[in-house]
Amino acid sequence: MKEAPWLLIGGTLLVLAALLVSGVAPYDRATWLLEVAPAAMALPILWFTRKRFPLTPMLYGFVFLHALVLIYGGAYSYARVPLGFEIQGWFDLERNPYDKIGHLFQGLVPALLAREILIRGHFARGPRMVGFLAVCVAMTVSAVYELIEWGVAVVAGGGAVEFLGTQGDPWDAQSDMGFALLGAIVGLLAFSRWQTRQIQALSERN
Repeated sequence: MKEAPWLLIGGTLLVLAALLVSGVAPYDRATWLLEVAPAAMALPILWFTRKRFPLTPMLYGFVFLHALVLIYGGAYSYARVPLGFEIQGWFDLERNPYDKIGHLFQGLVPALLAREILIRGHFARGPRMVGFLAVCVAMTVSAVYELIEWGVAVVAGGGAVEFLGTQGDPWDAQSDMGFALLGAIVGLLAFSRWQTRQIQALSERN
């Protein structure tokens, strides 16, 4: 896994550059700060754990991709992301769906991270139990994020409209968690074998 340090360095530089560019003139400064905060907090954690618990290259890649999704959404506010309007036009949707991409990653990345920790730490046995717990972790992350949004709305009132990005959908929180669940399940089904091979290679190296 010699590529992991280069992934960490390259991904960090890419995310820092994206943060810098997106922070020059975001649509709403407060919303930008709230949206990019998870990406900014992830970087020092990844560097602090790089020796004691380096992640597989695949997971590093997904973490950085998720960070870029968050930063892009924060720059415009999710309801105004240009890519979202393009997707809206392609599928004749009633609203900008970019936030759902973010919630797909909000399920996929925590699920794969939880799976990696569970397997490497020997906290659970059997693919079914590991998968079940990984989905549970992803849904917990999603639920906590929705609670944070609710808390911001209570404190900020109308000032939280851009951060919430509900676009008038009364079931936005539920659909957000539904997309996180979809992301977690699809992620585990699509990438578990690839991740397992990288975990085994990482164990052999150590």
